[in-house]
This record gives sequence, structure tokens and C-alpha cells, in this order.
Amino acid sequence: MIHFLHTGDWQLGITRHFFSEGVQERYSQSRFDAIRELGRIAEEENCKFMLVCGDVFESNLVDRKTVSRALEALKEVPVPVYLLPGNHDPLNAASVYHSAAFLDRKPSNVHVIENSAPIPVDEGLEIVGVPWLSKRPMRDLVALALQELEPAVDTVRICVAHGMVDSLSPDPDDPAVISLQAAEEAISEGKIQYLALGDRHSLTKVGDTGRIWYAGTPEPTDYREVKSGFALVTEISKEDVITKEVNVGRWKFIDQRDIDLNTGEDINALRSWFDGLEDKERTVLKLRFVGTISLSLHRELEELLDHAREIVGAVQTRDKNLMVIPEDTDFSDLGFSGFASSTVEHLRELADRSDSSSVTSRDALALLVRLARRES
Repeated sequence: MIHFLHTGDWQLGITRHFFSEGVQERYSQSRFDAIRELGRIAEEENCKFMLVCGDVFESNLVDRKTVSRALEALKEVPVPVYLLPGNHDPLNAASVYHSAAFLDRKPSNVHVIENSAPIPVDEGLEIVGVPWLSKRPMRDLVALALQELEPAVDTVRICVAHGMVDSLSPDPDDPAVISLQAAEEAISEGKIQYLALGDRHSLTKVGDTGRIWYAGTPEPTDYREVKSGFALVTEISKEDVITKEVNVGRWKFIDQRDIDLNTGEDINALRSWFDGLEDKERTVLKLRFVGTISLSLHRELEELLDHAREIVGAVQTRDKNLMVIPEDTDFSDLGFSGFASSTVEHLRELADRSDSSSVTSRDALALLVRLARRES
């Protein structure tokens, strides 16, 4: 049995629009740290090599610093590393893999898969890569590569590819989707013994053979990912494939839906939930609120969110289903008089309307209460 590490979709150089500058740098550093962690796992698990199944870089236009930091991390990996160009970093004329920044500093343990010719990596073991040569191929590249192969007699063969399998694709009419049937037929015919896939960011077994997997991305990139932050240690022979998932990622993207806010107890429960989060600096939150609260409670909510934003990676909120209704108690202890008191009464009248001015008026009242209490 031969062990290797299956990973992909590093997307080095990726940026997230909701990150501030300092948070973005922390997030970028974590992706380089993940390379070193993958190297440590490869050594610990006695892996012969590492397969990176596409989208190593976010694009072919990443800056020299990103390339240099990537190669510095790869240099520390104690096993050979095979990089497959994907849709983000295709092997075209502008490829990052052809750049001086990459070629001048590429360590000897790093190999770019440039075509589908079988690559001998160990005695009785071959890799067949399926690199992307453009961002929009017009056919199933995996089926094309596999149809050229003869059954492997005395060799274990691993196919390394990138793209969406038709059974999982949201766009089945895309000409580049990978045919699961064709891949499974190639396995049954003995052309390949394992299909290592990239593109899907969630760790996913495909089909029923146990020989087709997406390893996912080693660090999460989005809320929609089901099981990101992993890699696969794969043990393979002619007769069997055994996979072991390993957790690599440190960041978390949490989408908390339908948080019901109506009372002070609800605000306190939200505060307790936030206080209980682990590793807050590497946590990204999307919070969706529903319910009806007073201006005073809305002020408490905003203060809680402001505090959270000072600590976590990012906080995004959706509150279109949260109604803020002014109550008499919101203004009773503010000491407004004269023009300020008249303004409050006018805004409260507007807030009771059913037109668009009510939302603006409620926001203005909330800000007024918040500022008044801050000064008091």
C-alpha cells in the first residue's frame, strides 16, 4: 500500500471583500501556514508525495510576494509536491507557472503537471494529470485523458483532475463537467485506481466506488462550504483504497440564521453565544435577525455587534426582518426638551407610517438614542 496526501484549492492570494486590511493579512498567512501543516501531516502519515488538485493560486495575476511566500512554504514540505493548474490558474500563455517569480524560485520537490502523459512517481505507481490549459474548456477533459489510456497491468495509476462532476454540478449543460459514468468505467476497466479531484471546496466522496474524492480546500473560503478545512490521506493499492480525513483549517465561516430577538433576554442569549465562540480572531459571522425590539434593545444590539467586530474576523448582518419599534420607555430618561423633544415626536410619527419614511425614521431614532446614552 502506498500513502499520499490529496489536497487542492489553496487559492493563494484570495481576498474577501468583508475583511479589513489586518484581517486579510491574517487570513492570507493562514493559507501559507496550511501548506506547512500539510507537509507535517504528509511526513507523519508516511506519505510518498502530495497532490494539489488545481487552483493552487487565486489567479495567474497574483503578485510576486504571494508566489514567493508560496514557494518558501513549499520548500519546507518534506515530500514531492505535484501542482495541477486549474480554472483559476490555467496553464496558458499568462500562467503564473511560467512566470519568472515562480520559475526562478521553484524548489526541487515541486513539480507542475503540464500535460496528461503518465508520470512515474514511485515503483509501480503513476500519476495521470488533467491540467486546465484555458479558463473555459469546451469538453470533459477527464474523459478525454482517460480514453487515451490502456488498462494498467502492473501499475497503480492515480488521475489528478479539477472540475465539477456532473452529478454535483449546478450547470449540467456546461461542456466541461466531468462525467461520473465515464470516470467509474475507467476505474472498472483498470485504467485508473483513484480519481483525485479539486474544485469543490467541501470534502466529498463521489459515487459508490470509494475511489473518487474531492479533498476540499484546507482553509474555508465561504459560508456555503459544507466540510471545508480538510485534506485526505489516501492509502492505495490495486485491490483497495482507504481514505483518512485530516483537519487542517483554523478559520470558521458561521451563518447563523433566524436569530429571534424580541426581549432583553434574547440579546443576552446572543451575547452569551458570542462569548462562547472559540478562536474568535479566525471566525467570520453572518447573522440574520428576526423579531421586534425597542430602540433601547436595538442600541444594545448595535453595541454588541460593534464589540464583536473589534474581535472576530468579520461580522455581516441581515436585519430586514427585524422590526425596531420605538417605545415610550426609550425616551423617558434622556432629558430631551425644546427642539430635540419636538424632533423625537416628529420622527416617532413618521416611524408609525407604513411607507418608506418609517424605516429611515426608525434608524434616525435609534441613532439619536444611541448617541444620547453615550453622552450621558
